[in-house]
Amino acid sequence: MKIALCILTRNELECLKIIFPQLPKPGPQAGFDEWVGIDGGSTDGTVEFLQAQGVPVVGQSRRGRGDAFLQAFSKVDCDAYIFFSPDGNEDPKDLPKFRAHLEAGHDLVIASRMMKGAWNEEDSEWFKWRKWANNAFNWLANRMFGKRMAYVTDAINGYRAITRTAAQKLQLDSLDYTIEYQMTIRALRARLAIAEFPTHEGERVAGETGAPSLPTGIRFVKKLWSEWTSRLEFK
Repeated sequence: MKIALCILTRNELECLKIIFPQLPKPGPQAGFDEWVGIDGGSTDGTVEFLQAQGVPVVGQSRRGRGDAFLQAFSKVDCDAYIFFSPDGNEDPKDLPKFRAHLEAGHDLVIASRMMKGAWNEEDSEWFKWRKWANNAFNWLANRMFGKRMAYVTDAINGYRAITRTAAQKLQLDSLDYTIEYQMTIRALRARLAIAEFPTHEGERVAGETGAPSLPTGIRFVKKLWSEWTSRLEFK
């Protein structure tokens, strides 16, 4: 199985300087066979940094996290994709775990921040607003679409892998931060084989997040409703 690590960027130079040296080189022990940058129009030297490290870069046709996924599906030739954001939230040491689950026959593999043994960046705080909201969306996705399937504990987390065959089957079309939620919901609807493993979510190492909580939450509500009312069929 040929697995591509897709490094998702948009003006992440300062984060990349810290995180990229922590990534293993492509190879059997790394968990992936090649790497590629998927860039959403960086102007801070991100693309030049990646290219200097020998990482080919695919430019997005439109801005948005979802478009980055769609560009990977259409332009990266591989059997499976691991999506990685180099901001410090996602642990590079988890990369080999994806291959084990993919080669065991799973269609979608999610690094969960919510299951037993995992750590969410808000776990040290009294009020876990983002975690509670995420778990509400997890519960709704499972309740509405996951009947008779194992409970998915982190339907939203972007640190995940999917096979090329599954991506094609799900006909994904979200262009923004709801792409992962749509992917999980449709994987539940299509009865795909989903695996999760616990991950440790770190803090962002530089800069600020590009996804404000309230507007992003509203988008998730709209996406949940559109998927619930969708007439899309999976064969």
